[in-house]
Amino acid sequence: MLRAIYPGSFDPVTYGHLDIIRRSCKIVDELVVGVLNNNAKMPLFSVEERVKMLEEATKDLTNVRIVPFHGLLIDFARQMDAFVIIRGLRAITDFEYELQIAQSNRKVAPEIDTVFLTTSIEYAYLSSSIVKEYARYGVDVTQFVPIEVVDRIKEKYNRAF
Repeated sequence: MLRAIYPGSFDPVTYGHLDIIRRSCKIVDELVVGVLNNNAKMPLFSVEERVKMLEEATKDLTNVRIVPFHGLLIDFARQMDAFVIIRGLRAITDFEYELQIAQSNRKVAPEIDTVFLTTSIEYAYLSSSIVKEYARYGVDVTQFVPIEVVDRIKEKYNRAF
């Protein structure tokens, strides 16, 4: 069985993330979406909220499992018995950063490979940071995130779009 990890903060999950998830789950037997609990960052949503949003957004994908994690990605991959990490790339700047991480992970955990998927063109500009910035100023974000996520963002910012 080929199991892969697609890690991220997903704060919040966007259509770009879902694009990578949907495409990835077609090429592996099981996709574990690892929701990073990073204590160094102040996320808009708790890890539990992010897990729930992802579970709702992927409920139709039978080979996708949403799992929170903290610490090193390679440790999480080993814990999940996964030997592939999937990363999405939007631009060349993503590639430079992701390549450095993939190479250092490979040095420490040579049994784990990283596979890069380029984001579909309609989502190449999209990031969780952009969504939060627009939402903070009352811009309607329904074109960027699933409707269930829009409602949660509205609650966080006490705004109607």
